Amino acid sequence: MSAARQPTAEGTLAALQSLQELGLPMTPLLPVTIRGVNCFAKAESLQPIGAFKIRGAWWRLVNLTDEEARRGVVAVSSGNHAQGVAWAAKRLGIRATIVMPRDAPRVKLDATRELGAEIVLYERPGEDRDEVAARVLKERGGALVHAFGDPLVIEGQGSAAHEANAQMGFRRRPSRFVVCCGGGGLAAGLALANPDAAIHIVEPEGWDVVGRSLASGEIVRMGDGAPKTICDALQPDATKPMNLGVLRGRAEPGVSVTDEEVRTAQRFAFAKLRLVLEPGGAAALAAALAGKVPLDEDTVIMLTGGNTDAARFAAMLTEGAEV
Repeated sequence: MSAARQPTAEGTLAALQSLQELGLPMTPLLPVTIRGVNCFAKAESLQPIGAFKIRGAWWRLVNLTDEEARRGVVAVSSGNHAQGVAWAAKRLGIRATIVMPRDAPRVKLDATRELGAEIVLYERPGEDRDEVAARVLKERGGALVHAFGDPLVIEGQGSAAHEANAQMGFRRRPSRFVVCCGGGGLAAGLALANPDAAIHIVEPEGWDVVGRSLASGEIVRMGDGAPKTICDALQPDATKPMNLGVLRGRAEPGVSVTDEEVRTAQRFAFAKLRLVLEPGGAAALAAALAGKVPLDEDTVIMLTGGNTDAARFAAMLTEGAEV
């Protein structure tokens, strides 16, 4: 793919059409009351792979050339993008190799293998995942499907905004999206698809590389000494220029959430929305519950994933206070 290719609003609409032709149903837009405000939560955790990543993965793979499809694809992921790529590759008959951290949740590793993808493990921390992917590409060939720094992936993620537009009803549109943020692919896609909505990015405490990049105007890397977080899906080393370019001037100042705020959000989603959310998938909800982002009746909170270990989730529920 040409380095000059940039994601576009038109591309998000084309991605939506492709997903509709595929038969992928809209994820529910659920009414929810938070801090006395009636707003909405979009349950991307109910996608076939349990996360929004299926959108960008499908749009990227369906746009491969015949030669690229023949050679297969390589992706890097802690689990949700891995499953999205594996799901799309299986559907399209394409070989998929996924570079995943050895400490990724077992449920995500197992699900990726079950979808037919080959997994190449790396150490986190200790190894640069992009360098590992580059070695795999050099050895085996194939097209790289980046988890967030790819224009087609960004466009695919943006299809969620068009669904929310349609689901809001006559003459209503989302005023703001509160978004769980790893590398910024979903946030960028939503910003392109709905240019009138505010974009509030939410990252784990200590992992706010996108928020700090937006504040400084240049890409900030995590580097050594990264703190621990339960949000395994939101741990990129840095965002990409493409994402920063889309979000600059569009995203509101970033906010971060603690592990305990995330656990509170997981418990809230289970009790009030009857949803199972993984930690990273609950980060945006955590910020809303903690009063770290503004809310109004047209706010859409993105619930981005539900791939979590059953035993750990059950333990987390029993440890918490009532919501």
